[in-house]
Amino acid sequence: MRDSLDPTASEIEATAAEEGKTRKRPRPGERRLQILQVLAEMLQNPKGERVTTAALAAKIQVSEAALYRHFASKAQMFEGLISFIEQTVFGLINQINQKEESGLAQARGILQMLLFFAEKNPGMTRVLLGDALLQEDDRLQERITQVLDRVEASLKQALRIAQTQGGTWANVSQDEVSIRAAMLMSYVLGRWHRFARSGFKKLPTEASDISLRILLSE
Repeated sequence: MRDSLDPTASEIEATAAEEGKTRKRPRPGERRLQILQVLAEMLQNPKGERVTTAALAAKIQVSEAALYRHFASKAQMFEGLISFIEQTVFGLINQINQKEESGLAQARGILQMLLFFAEKNPGMTRVLLGDALLQEDDRLQERITQVLDRVEASLKQALRIAQTQGGTWANVSQDEVSIRAAMLMSYVLGRWHRFARSGFKKLPTEASDISLRILLSE
């Protein structure tokens, strides 16, 4: 007779499976990152439907209570996405400014980066436009507005550098620099809106080289 302490093959497999499940449990911080990634993916829905915590929890296959163990509120989840956008965008702007000495090259690089970022991150585009923040905490709209204002300030700074580097831009007034920076930001926002309205089919970078050459010409 088999010793009762001797496990069968099925018991070994069950134990191994259970150990595998244990090993697959997210490490500290991984679940938080997963929640933000899935939220961003759900925001890519071309219909632009509002994401609920119930739908988000179901997508991740956890309870809503599990979501709130990592985020105090849904607003805090969106703040996490905005923080990601902010860190990524301004990190890239710093890289562009360090690489390019020409003010116009900096402005062109920033604009191309903004279009490419939206193209690669459709869900984040809805956050940048504020569409995904409707019916959410008002401070989220304020936060994203501050991010966009900082981006416009970066464009303005690049154009001011272009002013000091001679050529036709040396004759551009400070007021015109501000107007041009606002115009460039409007171009980016327009491209983002077009991308979102098309169900993410009309790419922001489409014919962007020609557009930017016209916009940055004197």
